[in-house]
Amino acid sequence: MDLYIYYRVKDADTASLQAAVVSMQSELTRLHGVACQLKRRPDAEDGLQTWMEVYAATPAGFAAALDAAAGQAGLSAWTSGARHTEVFTDLVPCV
Repeated sequence: MDLYIYYRVKDADTASLQAAVVSMQSELTRLHGVACQLKRRPDAEDGLQTWMEVYAATPAGFAAALDAAAGQAGLSAWTSGARHTEVFTDLVPCV
């Protein structure tokens, strides 16, 4: 299953948040072998950017590990509102 986590961040907090997310994702890759991406929408609205973390082909129990890692990294200090998680699964496996 793939996880997509999106949230808003103030323009002024982007550098701090990016450093924290990149560090967290590096550790998650090391511990769980997941492929991670960090993305953002190209435009800001009212001083807020929308960011998305992507975790592909996650192992069982990864969502809980991700939640714990986000808490440990203190991401909520730089996000505006909640982190929203969407889960997707493959319909047809890639060959």
